[in-house]
Amino acid sequence: MTRSAAKIIREYGPFPAAGGVHGVAFDGEHVWFASGDRLNALDPESGKTVRSIDVAAHAGTAFDGRHLFQISEDRIQKIDPKTGRVLATIPAPGGGGDSGLAWAEGTLWVGQHRGRKIHQIDPETGAVLRTIESDRFVTGVTWIDGELWHGTWEGEESEVRQIDPRTGEVLERLDMPPGMGVTGLGADGGDQLFCGGGKSGKIRAVRRPKRAPARGSSARASVKPTGK
Repeated sequence: MTRSAAKIIREYGPFPAAGGVHGVAFDGEHVWFASGDRLNALDPESGKTVRSIDVAAHAGTAFDGRHLFQISEDRIQKIDPKTGRVLATIPAPGGGGDSGLAWAEGTLWVGQHRGRKIHQIDPETGAVLRTIESDRFVTGVTWIDGELWHGTWEGEESEVRQIDPRTGEVLERLDMPPGMGVTGLGADGGDQLFCGGGKSGKIRAVRRPKRAPARGSSARASVKPTGK
């Protein structure tokens, strides 16, 4: 396991219309972030919000290539980003204690905040396929280039960490500066991790460390459902 200070590339916000930033996801063009009663699309180049969808958005956000998924209290909503219409709803595995949300390998990955877990679930039914234990609160979840990352925030300490998706072993830790918590996590598919900043109303872009060719082979391996 390696540990280093998080390198913050850029800060976005605070956003006047957002009381806080919760879930974060990237759709290839915009960074979507949840702010309680709406989903907002941020242009990462200009730093401006370009549109919003009026929908309950209390925690994690994900994008599957066509649809947005949004945690709203004890359920996960599937949303058409073009129309803003809620297409389907499934139960969230944490029963209201859910945090991060990510899409990978045709499934959703859901953080359970104080339960210190990440669940892989069926996006059609909400059935739990497998569960990964963590030793820290889970405040955001994302996949990037075959790697599973999650945010943590306990007391005055917050970090972004890469874990092995099969064992939960911590492979990399990026320590956030004092006073900068992580409440949502997304990725651009390259070298940036987008971190929600909670009540600060900010989003921070953090540099993902470069990889040696042989590093992270277990994290890049295909993960098959193995049961809860």
